[in-house]
Order: sequence, then C-alpha cells, then structure tokens
Amino acid sequence: MSKTLYLLYEGPTGYAIFKVLSNEEIGAGDVALQKDLQELSTFAPWVKLVSFAPFESPENALEDAVSLSESLVSPFLHNFLTTTLAKRAAKGEANWELGVQDSKLGSVIHDSLQYPVVCNEASFELFRCLRLHAEKLLPEHNEGDIPRAQCGLGHAFSRSKVKFNVHRSDNMIIQASALAEHMDKGVNLLGMRVKEWYGWHFPELAREVPEPLKYAKIALLLGNRETLEERDAAEVTTQIADILEGDEALAARVYEKAVTSMGGSMAEVDWDSIRTFTTRVASLGSYKESLAQYLVDKMMLVAPNLTQLIGHGIGAKLISKAGSLTNLAKAPASTIQILGAEKALFRALKKKKGNTPKYGLIFHSSFIQRASKEHRGKISRYLANKAALATRIDCFMEQPPSVFGEKLKEQVEARLGFFDTGNKPPSNKAAMAEALEQYQKIIRKKERKRERAAEDDEDGSSPSKKKKKVAVDSD
Repeated sequence: MSKTLYLLYEGPTGYAIFKVLSNEEIGAGDVALQKDLQELSTFAPWVKLVSFAPFESPENALEDAVSLSESLVSPFLHNFLTTTLAKRAAKGEANWELGVQDSKLGSVIHDSLQYPVVCNEASFELFRCLRLHAEKLLPEHNEGDIPRAQCGLGHAFSRSKVKFNVHRSDNMIIQASALAEHMDKGVNLLGMRVKEWYGWHFPELAREVPEPLKYAKIALLLGNRETLEERDAAEVTTQIADILEGDEALAARVYEKAVTSMGGSMAEVDWDSIRTFTTRVASLGSYKESLAQYLVDKMMLVAPNLTQLIGHGIGAKLISKAGSLTNLAKAPASTIQILGAEKALFRALKKKKGNTPKYGLIFHSSFIQRASKEHRGKISRYLANKAALATRIDCFMEQPPSVFGEKLKEQVEARLGFFDTGNKPPSNKAAMAEALEQYQKIIRKKERKRERAAEDDEDGSSPSKKKKKVAVDSD
C-alpha cells in the first residue's frame, strides 16, 4: 500500500500543506508529462489544498525566511505543522509522509516532530509545479500577488543580512583602511609633482622639507618669492615654524633660502595654476589625517583589544584581509600569523623544499621589528596567538573593554624581554584573571554611577525630598 504524500509549500505569503492525490510519479526524463503539467487544468487534479497559514505581518514573513535560510523550524512553522498534520494522523492516516524542498530542513522536522519526511526527485517536480500554479491554488490570491510578495520579502531579507550586526561596523573599517592606503600613495605621488613644479621656482625647499604635505603647505604660504620682501619676515617665519611643528631654526633657514634662492622667476598666471594644484594636495593631506583619526576611533569602538595589542593600522588591515571581524575571530592563530603572505606561502608549498613564511601583515608590528632575527619567528607565533584571543573577545563580547588587550600586550612585552633577561612572562591564565578582575571593577563602577544617577533623578522628581535635601545642606 502506497503512502499518502503531503507537500510543505514555503511561499512568500505563508505556508501551505497539499495532499498528493495521484499515484503517478514524475521523473526528470518524463518530458511529456512535465510539459502537460505546465497547464493548471492538468495539474489541479493531482493535488488538494489541506491547509494554508498566511503570514500575520511582513516581520513574521521575514523572521520565517531567515529561519528557513538557516534550515531551522520557526515557532510559526512548528505550530502550523503540528496543528495540520496532527489532524491527519487523528483521522487514521498513519501511513503518510511529508515532502519538503530542503533536506536539511526535513532532518530538523524529523528530529523535532518525529514526522516521516521525504525529499526526492518526484517531490521536487511536484514543488516546481506548485510554485508555477501557486497563485491559483492558494485562497485569496490574485494574479501578481506572489511576485510582489517575493520582491518585497527579498528586499527585506537583503536588508536584514546587511544589518546583521549594526554594532560591528567592521565594513567601515575595511573601506577606511583601503582608502587610507590609497591616500598614502596618492598624496606622496601628487606631492612629488608639487615639488617638481614649485621646485623650479624654489629648488632649495625640497632638501630642507622633504615631507610632501609640509612642503605643499609651505609652498602655499610662501607663494611667489618676489613678494616676500613686502611681507613681515618675523610673521612669515612664525607661520613656517607652525607648519614645521615648532622648529624655529629650520623655519628661519627656509625663509633665508627663500629670499636668496637661485630659482627662476614665476609669472602670476603660473602661480595661479601651481596654487590651485597645491591647495588640492594640501586638502588631501588634511583629509588623510582626519581619516587616520577616524580609523583610530572606529577601531577602538569595534576592536579595542586588538587595537591595544597590535595597533589600529595593522588591526584594520587584518580585518580587511579576513573580510570581517567575525571571519578573523574564527581564524586560528596560525592563519592570522601569515595573513597577507599567501603568495609566499603557496610559492613555498609549490617548491616543496622552500621555507614557508613566518609572518604576514603582523611583520610591521613593533614587537617583531624590535626582536632579533633569530627570535622573530617565535615572537610572530606568540603575537598571532594573542591577536586571536583579542579578536575573539572583541567579536563575541557585547561591549568589549580594552583591559584584555592591555594585559595581552604586557604578555608580549614580557615575552620579548624573556630572550634578553630569561624571566618568563606571566601565564595566560594569570593575565586573564587580572583582566577579569579589572573588568569587574569597571562594571561595579558603572553600576554605582547608574545608582547615583537614579537617586539624583528621584530626589529631583520629588519636591519634598529636594526641599529636605536643601534644608540639610543649609544646616
């Protein structure tokens, strides 16, 4: 005796259970039958609608769509299945099975509800026909309702995935880090062009002020040297010293060479073009500085412990290379150690006899730079281990404090000193115990502040209490 087959239809407007009335199976090779079932008049006698549960709201539809994408049974689907199929079993239909489109979802339904589940080629063909004729088989559906619901649900689902974790704005860090790297190259390249252009008028300046951004600012300040004699020498020297971060001796030397320079004369129309270009370069340099500060603030908000341990620049590059903070937190320490050196790794593996790289992006850390060559591999492994711990704390704590990163940094410092002094660094257990103690103190301090604020609000809200407090203070 063949089993009664029920089909679970997962639509954008709700869930439906269909009972299959025909015993004929559809195969992938039965092209003629598949073509006939494209017509509703042919397919309608094959199935019968048993129950339909429309979604109560767009939020309900989105919640169930997210659950289905993760092969989970939502409470709404669980209630619908138990209500509908329990009635079928009560009527004596014990010899039945439930057809589903996703085998993983079928396994979850079987484990949680103990329902017999099937997921095969014949059910797939039936589901294909159901999706084709769903608007005419489901109640209270008009033409175009399902495509519109699919479009709206798809947009909501995409927005929910983009906003999966609004507090972890690591995508901003990835974009800012990439932009900062491009800005470094761009400002240096354009700064060289400023030197070549303005250097024809004042060639001695490039030797005194090699930094492109400072050079551009001084070039804007000096302008055409022929007008320097008309300006106050002391005032110009003071302004140059401000650009050079207070180096008055260098500022005086720059002014003196500007007055006695061997450069050629410059027409006003030439200076207009140079000034326009130099202003753009100086503004780009100023934006690069503000971008660097933005990256520091963002890293301290998203990954404070990783920033404390390894710095905001390297930390941002690690997050960018991994793709996200979550991906970096899931990576083992051995992967973090060589992250950024993939080409060297694959080249060494291809040669089979070559040495694999000991470090990638973390090579630029001050810990590795301060270590001697024979100890850099050990320090890189140790630093990658601590970076993995710091990243996981930042990723999986709701509001991670920076105390863990500070203790991990102390461990790496002690490990670096171990090669010179022989004093062993503190164990990870002891360091984390100290960090947890400091973290608990911070929590207690915040709680006391909240309690005081609540007491002040109560005193302020009650006039009688406020008067009593004033009277006590006056006494």
